[in-house]
Amino acid sequence: MLRSGAAWRCLNHFTVKTGSHGFTFHRALMQVTPPILSVTPNRALVDEKFKVLVENLPPGCPVTVRSLHRSEDEDDWEAYGHYVSDHRGIVSVSEDLSFGGTYTGKEPMALLWSMRPVPGSRPGLRLRKQNVCTPMVVNISVHSGHEGFRDRAPLASAVTERWYMAPGVQRIDINEQGVRGTLFIPPGPGPFPGLLDLWGGGGGLVEYRAALLASHGYVSLALNYLLLNQESANVFTYFETAFNIIKDHPQVIPDRVGILGLSLGSLVALSLVAYSTVIKPRCVVCISCNHFYPPGSTFMSQFADLSSQFSKVRVDEDDNLIWKYAALEFIADPSKTVEVGRINCPMLLVNGCDDQSWPSVETAEEIARMMREVGKEHLLSRLAYPGSGHLIEPPFLPHFRATNFIIRNIKQKVKYLWGGQTKPHSDAQEDSWRKILSFLQLHLCCAPSLKAKL
Repeated sequence: MLRSGAAWRCLNHFTVKTGSHGFTFHRALMQVTPPILSVTPNRALVDEKFKVLVENLPPGCPVTVRSLHRSEDEDDWEAYGHYVSDHRGIVSVSEDLSFGGTYTGKEPMALLWSMRPVPGSRPGLRLRKQNVCTPMVVNISVHSGHEGFRDRAPLASAVTERWYMAPGVQRIDINEQGVRGTLFIPPGPGPFPGLLDLWGGGGGLVEYRAALLASHGYVSLALNYLLLNQESANVFTYFETAFNIIKDHPQVIPDRVGILGLSLGSLVALSLVAYSTVIKPRCVVCISCNHFYPPGSTFMSQFADLSSQFSKVRVDEDDNLIWKYAALEFIADPSKTVEVGRINCPMLLVNGCDDQSWPSVETAEEIARMMREVGKEHLLSRLAYPGSGHLIEPPFLPHFRATNFIIRNIKQKVKYLWGGQTKPHSDAQEDSWRKILSFLQLHLCCAPSLKAKL
């Protein structure tokens, strides 16, 4: 018997719609079991899909399926879709249409990627996992009706855990030879291919992508590098040392190490592959690519150059900072860009066509031109996604069009426009991640010696 007040409201709604037969159906429904909500699997990696199913509803019953997550910063995030149960009294989020909410249409994973801060939250938030040793816990619930569903107790609920670290992945703090970061090692005897994982200009140690890559079979080093002195002559050596820490690890195949970088991290990746005489990466992946590198400069000195142009940046109607157009002035000068024609390994560029942070599409076009001029275009693969912004991350993570951001050199907090629209950006994250893993599999995992091990 349905006992909660919310459940009774769902039944009463159904009774009214059934007209003269309402009383008969109402009495019959009083005998059925309460609604059941299931999430399958209820524990999975963050890039795995799940199925959300609601059963034992009255046929034609309007309900709202909601996800709720409390972040490590103690902010609440939610997503929800409005559904109507079918003739069997079932709502399948994977197969049925949402008629409204934070998403519409048939969207199996939108309860994750369309998450947003609940009404009344602090502005400019970004959801990022800090402790990868714990899961992202998401509560899924079903509520009667569409409007005002938050005011009603759930008919049923379930909890799902989303993990970055698969069982058996090792997490090791690295503080050796001056290098600081976190190493993630997949379970099993190995050896494994390796990856140097480089985030962008936000700084700090960001571990969740490296943890997920290790869950897919790569020894991955999340590197902390914006702590360096920007004028230090040893900056280049720092990255070479970090690469060699991976390469020389006993669990790593020495000639199967690549580099993955986003934004400023992609500049580091391109520069290492083009100029280093010490390391030889097997392949490189650049997300929202940046190849602005004035001759004789350090990697981080571009912050000083960009900060000097702070007065030239644009803002949108919400006073979000748009850096893209100021940056176009820099990459227009070929003498201030990485000589990518020196690169001799396979390279994948991933860019969003609505990137408002950096002219990454224009950068990709210029890189393609430079590679073509030296007969190396065959080494280059490109992915460009209409409607996607700068922060292309692993799949099913929420989209952030604008967030708070601190410009390091001038220590100013701004609202920064990354770009992208939620649905196309989320599609881009899912598609690009699958293709990034395929690219890495092709170029890092196809050695005969490795095939025998896996």
